[in-house]
Amino acid sequence: MRTGRYVAFASVLVALVAAAPAPAVLAPHIAGVQVALRAHGLYRGPIDGILGPQTDRAVRSFQRRRGLEVDGVTGPRTRAKLGKFGRPLFGQRLMRRGMIGWDVSILQFMLARHGVRPGGIDGVYGRNTQVAVRRFQGRAGLAADGLVGPATTRALAGKVAARKRATRASPRAHGGASRDEVRKLLGYWAGYYGMSPSLVRAVAWMESGFHWNARSSVGAWGVMQVMPATWRFVEDVLMGRKVARTAIGNIRVGIVYLRHLLREFRGSKRLALAAYYQGPRAVRRHGLFRETRWYVRTILQLQRRFS
Repeated sequence: MRTGRYVAFASVLVALVAAAPAPAVLAPHIAGVQVALRAHGLYRGPIDGILGPQTDRAVRSFQRRRGLEVDGVTGPRTRAKLGKFGRPLFGQRLMRRGMIGWDVSILQFMLARHGVRPGGIDGVYGRNTQVAVRRFQGRAGLAADGLVGPATTRALAGKVAARKRATRASPRAHGGASRDEVRKLLGYWAGYYGMSPSLVRAVAWMESGFHWNARSSVGAWGVMQVMPATWRFVEDVLMGRKVARTAIGNIRVGIVYLRHLLREFRGSKRLALAAYYQGPRAVRRHGLFRETRWYVRTILQLQRRFS
């Protein structure tokens, strides 16, 4: 995520230590992965929405068997090979009884997380799932018709509540935001996604100086300087839903991508930051370029200042 904006700090050599792995965070789309892999006989663990070692091994095993790139990421090609349980993404269609798919698995997982048991998480919208949907809709003040459309998916994802909480920190959060508002939003969403607020703020300051509408010559945009291709990857693969092009949306996408890189590089803060700037594939093939080493070093210094 290259940008022409950098913060000038004294060049000081610092000792780098391996960061602890990011804490386990529940991700509904991972439940969809687990259900699909179970249907293919490759996953026998719990449907818990956590990308742990067992799930990662199953994904890579499936990719190897199907002649796909073995990267552990359930992107469009991997989902296509998963068949009926690998599509469509959550929120892309109106769900009703009798349907089967990735989105149904996520629906069932989210219902269970809300304390409404769907009778199992298997990707099949049967009678028990319909009863659970109606019960949830009634509790949420929605029409209890058993049809899962935009209003129900928003309520399940907790978007309304999250947006209200974030808006209290930023009265202009739906579009732009001041630097002070950006700082608060970075802290809020870092905590929401189980990330270090000081690390997230350091990356954001390095990338944009907390300017919500910063644009680079190569197309990166926003507080976290997200490239269009990265935004699509986060929407399609990591979050499984569309994200609004706002200050909040940019912060969320950047944080989720950084968390993904920390996991991909097994908790190495140094490599994850390098990959955020240089790209994960380039880091693996070429190591850290000189400018990347400076970038990482400066962010680690910034993190101390934001701690």
